Amino acid sequence: DFEAKAAYDKGFQLNDLFTVNNVGIVTSRDSFVIDEKKEVLSERIKSFFNLPKEDILKSYPVRENKVWKIDEVKLKAKEFIPTDLQKVSYRPFDNKYLYYNKDFIERSRTEVMQHFILGKNIGLTLCKQFKTGDNYVHAFIANKVIESSYVSNRTSEITSTFPLYIYPETNGQQTIEQSNERKPNLKAEIVNQIAENLGLTFTNEKETTENTFAPIDILDYIYAVLHSPTYREKYKEFLKIDFPRVPYPKDQDTFWQLVKLGGEIRQIHLLESPKVEQYITQYPIDGNNEVGKPKYKDGKVYINDTQYFDNVPLIAWEFYIGGYQPAQKWLKDRQDRKLEFDDILHYQKIIV
Repeated sequence: DFEAKAAYDKGFQLNDLFTVNNVGIVTSRDSFVIDEKKEVLSERIKSFFNLPKEDILKSYPVRENKVWKIDEVKLKAKEFIPTDLQKVSYRPFDNKYLYYNKDFIERSRTEVMQHFILGKNIGLTLCKQFKTGDNYVHAFIANKVIESSYVSNRTSEITSTFPLYIYPETNGQQTIEQSNERKPNLKAEIVNQIAENLGLTFTNEKETTENTFAPIDILDYIYAVLHSPTYREKYKEFLKIDFPRVPYPKDQDTFWQLVKLGGEIRQIHLLESPKVEQYITQYPIDGNNEVGKPKYKDGKVYINDTQYFDNVPLIAWEFYIGGYQPAQKWLKDRQDRKLEFDDILHYQKIIV
């Protein structure tokens, strides 16, 4: 539909707007450098420095290759660094701990990921193309380092992250002119065009001053557009082949309505919104909480033969984000494990 193409091409491309962006990290040894529990990961990395190579190979799921040899890594990395333990957005609604150290990780993407470690940040997470299913569901959000399969684990749908802010690198060499302030990771020409269209003044941080808008408003506007069913359907063919283009906002009214909607979706997806604690499900039966093969039947999600989450809508159970159905994936990834109290609450938030 070339008419749709002409309209689509008038929008701004997201990899053009967010000047610093890249795909997520690839560790090549997830089961060694990533864990649910900080203490477990910490002990594992410490023992890497303390044990002889043979014991490490026997005790841990780690293999050497041409570029990664245990003895060489020990020499280079020298010792365990506690501050390298970072949270990672691993899969939708599934954050874990990561030993974020370039000697342990195959592709650390430091030039982008450092901006999630140096200070508070938020990033759009998108796939350059999509091949899973016929609908565009490949837009999500993160506020920490992401793994490259965050939104989808298909090779052709590798996840990229677009941080909202850039932090100055701190290497102790700071001169007087350098400021410690973060800067918006947004192309000035596109921001100026938006400001001109709306008759608003752009500010680097959110202010209460009238007639101003900030980076977070641009991100929320984009997030709302990317979740609009009309947009997804109309531009589906273009979304299959490249990063999205988003229409310039036309007027203040529409812009602020979309900013509000996008902000609500963003907070819900980051599980920060109070709405996600208004549970719609129950977990009524006592037991050992061990996850077997999860199955859905009559509004119940059974985690084993006797225990289940009740009143789970089918739409939630089948819902796609990128290449995953999070309500199913989160449980499958915990097979043969016992859910703790916090896990049970967390799963109920996912359903909301």
